[in-house]
Amino acid sequence: MAASKKRKAKPVRRRATRPASKHRANGPALKFCRTPKPFPLPFSDAVRAGNLLYVSGQLGTDENLKLVPGGILAEANRAMNNIRAILERNGSSLGRVVKCTVMLADMNEWEAMNTVYSTFFAKDRQPARSAFAGTGLAFGARVEIDCVAAVK
Repeated sequence: MAASKKRKAKPVRRRATRPASKHRANGPALKFCRTPKPFPLPFSDAVRAGNLLYVSGQLGTDENLKLVPGGILAEANRAMNNIRAILERNGSSLGRVVKCTVMLADMNEWEAMNTVYSTFFAKDRQPARSAFAGTGLAFGARVEIDCVAAVK
């Protein structure tokens, strides 16, 4: 009987696995953006997740968290300027806003708020938006506005 030849075992081929993408495995990296306030608030001004910046609701307050006088028009103007400042501090701008949410103390002030709000965006680059009335906005505000923007 002839001696059997030992065959060399072929190495097992395993599929190369791609390392898990940080984005897929754990979601995008998060950056929490805060501005010093006269007293601590339990939320960030904005949170960056990947290429999007989520801006917390802004009231028509000054740097001391006092409502500006003048009602809905003055408050809407200041809220939008607060949003602009946060966007610019964090690598974005009003021209890169993709969505806003407007909360009003009184839906009857929707038209007045729009007269101010519309001046902050180019007519051909207005972001998507929702608006609704709520009761009890912080500090007795007439309007609160938040947004989501792309980051440069």
